[in-house]
Amino acid sequence: QLQASGGGLAQAGGSLTLSCAASGHTDSITAMGWFRQAPGKEREFVATISRNADYIYYTDSVKGRFTISRDNAKNTVYLQMNSLKSEDTAVYYCASARGFIAPLDRYKYDFWGQGTLVTVSS
Repeated sequence: QLQASGGGLAQAGGSLTLSCAASGHTDSITAMGWFRQAPGKEREFVATISRNADYIYYTDSVKGRFTISRDNAKNTVYLQMNSLKSEDTAVYYCASARGFIAPLDRYKYDFWGQGTLVTVSS
């Protein structure tokens, strides 16, 4: 089970930090990722991090602005979002994968959080 939190309203140029806590069979989790879905659009990949944080990938539109990290002792993954833009407005979902190092493909993730809404006002 994944529980995401930290969404809310931010102004353009501002910052938010999302958290996602995993519970249950956490020992089998390898990668954890963040995806987002804007109204009327497909769910898209944002960032992923491998179990030991030795593989980290971002979608191009957030590189240099977002930072993904994880604390395995707390079974939690974070997404620090800086320099927010109106186009970052979406529902953000965390997800966990087993057996993959750091997949970008959402179909390789088998557990999903409930989503947390991020709204950026310009």
